[in-house]
Amino acid sequence: MSVGTLSEKLFARAKTLIPGGVNSPVRAFKNVDGDPFFVRRAKGSRIEDIDGKHYIDYIGSWGPNILGHAPIPVTNAIHAAAKDGISYGIPNPFEVEMAQKIIDWVPSVEKVRMTNSGTEATMSAIRLARGFTGRPKIVKFDGHYHGHADSLLVAAGSGALTFGEPDSAGVPSSFAAETIVLPYNDREALEEAFEQFGDKIAAVITESYPANAGLIFPQPGYLQLLREITQKHGALLIFDEVMTGFRLAKGGVQEVENFTADLVAMGKVIGGGLPVGAFGGRADVMDHLAPVGPVYQAGTLSGNPLAMVAGLTQLRELEAAKGYERLEALGAKLENGLTGILSAKGIPHRLNRVGSMFCLYFREEEVRNVDDVNKQDFSLFKKFFWSCLDEGVYVAPSPYETGFLSLAHSEGDIDETLEVMEIAIGKL
Repeated sequence: MSVGTLSEKLFARAKTLIPGGVNSPVRAFKNVDGDPFFVRRAKGSRIEDIDGKHYIDYIGSWGPNILGHAPIPVTNAIHAAAKDGISYGIPNPFEVEMAQKIIDWVPSVEKVRMTNSGTEATMSAIRLARGFTGRPKIVKFDGHYHGHADSLLVAAGSGALTFGEPDSAGVPSSFAAETIVLPYNDREALEEAFEQFGDKIAAVITESYPANAGLIFPQPGYLQLLREITQKHGALLIFDEVMTGFRLAKGGVQEVENFTADLVAMGKVIGGGLPVGAFGGRADVMDHLAPVGPVYQAGTLSGNPLAMVAGLTQLRELEAAKGYERLEALGAKLENGLTGILSAKGIPHRLNRVGSMFCLYFREEEVRNVDDVNKQDFSLFKKFFWSCLDEGVYVAPSPYETGFLSLAHSEGDIDETLEVMEIAIGKL
């Protein structure tokens, strides 16, 4: 970014007003050793910064914008709903309609409750699991991100089986001590954890396809092991489908894998770009929530009419357009083109993709967990990112993030992107 741009000036001002100048850390571009640009507007597959430069966008607000930016049916629905009120604090019909849509689409969900974010959804699911089982401990996996609630913002310690250590200042060690952190795709570590603490474990929470360390897939049989071992020990299995839910299929990874969890955390796509979250699952578990059960959970803006109507409209449009087939075709075109360029240039790489989600790693070996992610060539990623950005293609500003396609992306967008990426790869 050249000196004196409007983005640079605004970021300098923002840093005097907002911690780090951003309202979410990844926006600060720290992982690429630079400063962010500021967006003026977005439409379809493209965003425009305040200096007038246009980019093909592969972030899509970190996943929610599956139709692209500002799709007319969604913006029209928001405008129409807003005329009747922005928030009531009283039940509205859209909440019930959204609940029915989620229950119809997601195999394991018998009852559902709306929240305002994915963090709220996972936090509430954990509390519910503890209340339902009467047990204190949870199991999570290193590198899996489930929001910034205290018991989930925990990193692995020094061993394969370890109680977690706070991953942030402000998280008491006593909170982290109730979280067991394991390496993902490690069968022995999982079995050892349940052998030692099985009667104290309330739940295992996992990203269905881990998408906060790039994009990682479960090894064959690993999800089934999670299902079997939790059932054997009377623990719940919580799928975090905040990213994957409604993006890979109507029923998310559970549909793709023909799999059923006890509780599911959702978000992003079901809000149409507005703040939203939800968690749902077995009726006998969900009925432990207040006001019918002893587990308290609440939210002033939960199920607000604007987010509900935006999400419902987006889901209807996605279904009508046979969106998942189209997104798979676009994803395959990008994958085949990019891997072809990298292979021709002899650049070590691993491109993980499923449907409209993708991540490029600069390493040849399989990526099974966050330790593998950390073994890639970060210097190559930084060069690739900045070269793409300079040429008008915006990919995630971190090697730990996933990219997203939308139905607004055209084949021409993919062709243009591949041309830019070929230039960028040529500079590595």
